[in-house]
Amino acid sequence: MNDFTPLSSTAGGLLIGVAAVLLMAGLGRVAGIAGIVGSLLPPLPADRGWRVAFLAGMVAAAPLLYLATGRMPEIDVPVSLPLLAVGGLVVGIGVSYGNGCTSGHGVCGMARLSKRSIAATLVFMATTAATVFVLRHVAGG
Repeated sequence: MNDFTPLSSTAGGLLIGVAAVLLMAGLGRVAGIAGIVGSLLPPLPADRGWRVAFLAGMVAAAPLLYLATGRMPEIDVPVSLPLLAVGGLVVGIGVSYGNGCTSGHGVCGMARLSKRSIAATLVFMATTAATVFVLRHVAGG
């Protein structure tokens, strides 16, 4: 399997960037997924329409790719369901303490030169590097 996909990665990055810019320019809102999803929990905000539309667009991407190319994106999750659930819980806790997720801080916050977002993104990246190092070289995974 070849994990090096510069064209599709660039296209995906451009689409994320365009979506973030359009959301900020059109509604003055940050495209932080954790905040968008979290705000759809009760009590529901008055401006929930754009939030639902944004998330629907994310979900619709795979079927649209299938219609355009005749194939679904390959998804490989090489961990068990319980480990995936623990990972989701840890990420959820981190999002709460970090006041946002990687998409909000890394894409939108850094583009606005937010010091808090730059610091958060540096912590995300350092933690990711440390986790990969420990799992691959210490734990032998």
